[in-house]
Order: sequence, then C-alpha cells, then structure tokens
Amino acid sequence: MEEFMLPCLNKQLFGVDCLGCGAQRALVLVFQGEFAAAFKMFPAIYTILILLLFLLTNLFLKFKGDWYVKVALILLNALIIIGAYFYKMSFLIN
Repeated sequence: MEEFMLPCLNKQLFGVDCLGCGAQRALVLVFQGEFAAAFKMFPAIYTILILLLFLLTNLFLKFKGDWYVKVALILLNALIIIGAYFYKMSFLIN
C-alpha cells in the first residue's frame, strides 16, 4: 500500500516532517483495524474523521448552530495537529 501513497514534499526537500506527515498511513491503519497504531502515527486522525463525518451529514441535515460545531471541530483539529507536531519535533531535537 505504501507505493500508492503521496510522498511528503516538505520531508523530501527539507528533511523535516510537515504537520500532516503520517495522516495517510494513519488512515490506512484505521481501515486495517489498527486503531492504537493509527493514533500513534497521527493523533488527529479520529477528530478529522469526526469532522468529515459531520460535514457530510451537514450537507443533508441542517440545524441551528451547525457553524459553531464546525468551527469548534476545526479548532480542535488544529490544536491537536500543532500540539502533536511540536511534541514529535521536541523528541527529534533531543
């Protein structure tokens, strides 16, 4: 499956992971049932899947306040992605 994945241009050019490094492999791990390994690979995988599920559902079911839910999920994902990135980079520096 790895031969079909897109390479990280940031890692190829600069040798440093980007904020999304590991997302593709984590998604494959989720589909294979390796849930803990997927979380270790990319901690925001589950909140991103929840966001995508909400966005797809919201295409058909509209309700009052859905904008706030979208913004909250997006901010939660951003915090997890950035936090996990700095956590990962702190171990690479040490």
